[in-house]
Amino acid sequence: MDESHRFEHFRPQVQPAVASKLLEFQLLGLDSVSEQDFWDFLIKKKWKKIKEDMKLYVMIQEILSVKASDYLNFATIEAYKTSEFSMDDEDELKELLK
Repeated sequence: MDESHRFEHFRPQVQPAVASKLLEFQLLGLDSVSEQDFWDFLIKKKWKKIKEDMKLYVMIQEILSVKASDYLNFATIEAYKTSEFSMDDEDELKELLK
């Protein structure tokens, strides 16, 4: 069973904790983080290597323990992975290697 589907079942139940964490991020100046972006962080990074079934209280504890820097590191790496960079343009390559 895919992990994202297994944890998706708990999403409505942990939504208040997610909302609380997003409010905390907003107080720190991270206004552009959406609920879906944060959920993707949890699935792809925080809960990537979970082997056994996770209890609801553990999920909430992990959501509330996320630091803004953890999310920002993840978002930066994801942005690099998805950015369109072409090595075909010689001028772009020269600019990069200055």
